[in-house]
Amino acid sequence: MSRILVVAGTDSSGGAGLSRDTAMAERLNCSVSPVVTAVTVQTNQALIDILPIAPEIIAAQVKAAFDPGGQPPKAIKIGMIGTPEAALSLAQSLPGNLPIVLDPVLKSSSGGALMSLQSLAPLLPRVTLLTPNLEESARLSGCDFSPGAPPDLPQIRSQAQRILAQGVTAVLIKGGHGRGAHSVDHLFTTTAHQAFSAPRLASNKRGTGCSLATALTCALAQGGTLEEACGQAKAQLGLWLS
Repeated sequence: MSRILVVAGTDSSGGAGLSRDTAMAERLNCSVSPVVTAVTVQTNQALIDILPIAPEIIAAQVKAAFDPGGQPPKAIKIGMIGTPEAALSLAQSLPGNLPIVLDPVLKSSSGGALMSLQSLAPLLPRVTLLTPNLEESARLSGCDFSPGAPPDLPQIRSQAQRILAQGVTAVLIKGGHGRGAHSVDHLFTTTAHQAFSAPRLASNKRGTGCSLATALTCALAQGGTLEEACGQAKAQLGLWLS
């Protein structure tokens, strides 16, 4: 069984965050070393409160996860970070030889703000794969986003190029907030583009971003390429939502 490091916040509703990450990892035969960045008070309808964890405690958790006496993680998933200081602590403490998947959780699906763009800056050059949804991609690239008029492929490509210019190795722009009979995710590197399509499912489950990023991380930990990981993760998300 492969092990992954999951850096995220807790969610008292159980719908997202570390509890959702752990459930998906176990489904994919991976174990989790958890690093808690914040404790949140949430229901399925609202984000009520956030208690950020001190940066030095976050760094200590990372160090403990890589203790020589234990099973070392083979890939890293980052969700909610919380503060710019926490992001800097992670950038300085995470090992440089493992794939890192960053789900830029700018706000919770229950509506509250969880992360600012500033919080991400120190980590972006360390990231193997960034997984924004359409709204997050627009915000990260300095573009406007309208739920009634989601971006088309040329706009998505332009946003991806702006994000890649910030030092990220690859970006997967998720199409779950788009329109049409199929949900299409777009993987971009500096030299290539690949689309991953699946029938759009009518589902209001929370934690889909957490689940997809965790599934991607598990696939990378098990030796898959970026392209293989994106395809496998989208399939697993479809199975969970159906």
